[in-house]
Parts: sequence; C-alpha cells; structure tokens
Amino acid sequence: MAKVPVIDFSKQDLLQPGSPEWNSVRVQVQKALEDYGCFEASIDRVLELTRAVFGAVEELFDLPLQTKKLCVSENRFRGYNEPPLKRLLESISIDDAHIAGNIEQRLTNTLWPQGNISFSKTMVSFTEIASRLEKTIKRMILEIFGLEKHIDELMNSTNHHLRIMKYESPKTGEPTC
Repeated sequence: MAKVPVIDFSKQDLLQPGSPEWNSVRVQVQKALEDYGCFEASIDRVLELTRAVFGAVEELFDLPLQTKKLCVSENRFRGYNEPPLKRLLESISIDDAHIAGNIEQRLTNTLWPQGNISFSKTMVSFTEIASRLEKTIKRMILEIFGLEKHIDELMNSTNHHLRIMKYESPKTGEPTC
C-alpha cells in the first residue's frame, strides 16, 4: 500500500521563492500532487506546539456552556456552535484568525474577560505558522502551473478561518441523529 509523502517545511526562513531550498521543496510538492493528489506537510514548530494547542483547546471546551455561548458572530457557522442533539460535536470559530488581535478580541477577551495570555499566545502562534505554511504551498502550486501573476490576487482573497472542534463518540446504543 502506498504511503502519502511527507514534505518537510520546517526551514521556513530558508524557503524564499527562487532559492535552492524553495525549488527543492516545490519539486517535492509537484511530485506528490502528481502521484498522490496530496501530501502531509511537516513543520517542527507545529509539533513543538502540539501539547500547548491541545491544552488550550481542552481549557476552552471545559468552560461552562453559558460562557462558550458568549462567542457569537453575525456570520453563519461562526462563533460557538453546539449541535442540537447529544452534544457530540462542539465548535468555536472565527474569521481572519491570522490577525492576532482577532483571536484576542473575538475569543480570549470574550471567553476570559480577565484575560488568558497563555491561550492567546498558543493560538496566535499556531495560526501564524499555519497561515504562513498555507501561503507557501499556494505560491508553490501557482508557480508549478505558471500562474505567478495571480499570486497577490489569490493571497488577498483568502480568509483564514479558525475552527476549533471537540468530538465525542456516542455512547453505545444512543442514536446519533
């Protein structure tokens, strides 16, 4: 059975368009997409943040239901979403999560009026890394197809949506719908 390729994006500071490192990784991206249609992106900094991210998510979903419901949005499926049946899935989401102030204002200050610096720093670090990775991969793919002239247009039309979810498996014998 074929295994999805893992491409290392850990040296982001060396991944500058046109550099030998950039070209090497771009070739790997192209080959993976041609052969598999996908790949796994690996970044050391994300692995280092894993424990902190899971801790922050656990802390978030441990908040009382009434507190989580304070996270609202005018946009559909944004803010806090509680499923109508059995609470098998909860989620909280915001748009433009790549802007640190949005995490602070729309999540942290709403859910922890007294503040929660640890939560903010963890989520901001994670979204900054993820946003940078996404931009790098998009740029590489556009280069592969010779569409470099559309890079700015695509980057400026992107909304970085952060959705934090908690799933619970149904208890034996419980209907799920």
